[in-house]
This record gives sequence, structure tokens and C-alpha cells, in this order.
Amino acid sequence: MALQTLHDMHIRRRSRNIGLGLVLVGFIGIVFGLTVVKVQQLGATQAFDHVLRPELLPGEVAPE
Repeated sequence: MALQTLHDMHIRRRSRNIGLGLVLVGFIGIVFGLTVVKVQQLGATQAFDHVLRPELLPGEVAPE
């Protein structure tokens, strides 16, 4: 036997909290998915470090 019965307000809050949790999990899933796709497409071997690198310029071949 429960010590206290659940009020209507508690039931509504629980459903809203579950909905918000699902939205947050979905958002995290989208961000993670976009990150995985970006890393796969770009290779993510070099980061933006405010230095001009010839190998990143389009149409030019880096000196060997």
C-alpha cells in the first residue's frame, strides 16, 4: 500500500518530464550523428589552428 497517493499534478509533471527527456535524447542523437558524419567525410585529421597551410588551399599542390 502506498504511503501517499499521486496527485494529478504529479502525473502531468511525470509525463512532461518523460517528453522533455525524449526530446533531449533526440537532440543529443542528432548532434552525435552529425559529428560522426562530419568526421567520416572530412577525416578530421587537421584542426583549425589559425595557420595558413598550403595543403588546405584549393587547386594548389603542397610542396613535397
